[in-house]
Amino acid sequence: MPGQQLHTTAFILARQPSGSDTFEQLTAFAAEHGPLPCLRRIPQGKTTASPLDLFDETELWLESSNQGRTWFLKEHRLIQRHDGIGRSYDALCAAAALAALLVRNPVPDESRAAVSALLRISFAALAAGGRPDIVWLKALFCLLRDEGYPVKQQWWPQLSDDDRDLAAHLLNQPLAAQTAAPALVAQITRRLETWVRAETELRLS
Repeated sequence: MPGQQLHTTAFILARQPSGSDTFEQLTAFAAEHGPLPCLRRIPQGKTTASPLDLFDETELWLESSNQGRTWFLKEHRLIQRHDGIGRSYDALCAAAALAALLVRNPVPDESRAAVSALLRISFAALAAGGRPDIVWLKALFCLLRDEGYPVKQQWWPQLSDDDRDLAAHLLNQPLAAQTAAPALVAQITRRLETWVRAETELRLS
């Protein structure tokens, strides 16, 4: 009897060994379904299929024999690869932090579409050479806001007037218009991360 079938578009957020020489374990994130734990058969010998890589946006054809607890990857079609992320260590760290945040924490059903859009925007910005420190700050703030955390009502009033002005510029202006010193960006980011750890159940690390 064939297993449960699923056809979706998703981002690859994690890759790790499965304990088998035949398969690798992937975590994909789909707007319609959230995180999807997948097993992909490791190609043997020459193949014409494009290998999946971290942060890829891809179309997936999946099958499950255990009610969706694990999906076996039958076929995939690459939609967008963000090669530029791998050219910068800081960009790679920012992309990995965002991916790990979504792997580590549950995403409410009503937030999945917004999170998928956030991944697309953030990965594209990092691949294009956008400042990783500001991309991470923007992504974290948007995730908190979109998931209904009171970041504007609780965190924002805690900032000094100068920090509030800087945070407003960092969050609202395009990346191309950003000239803030890295130390100042790090200061705002630390304040936000400290608030997240103290006031939410999100696990940053």
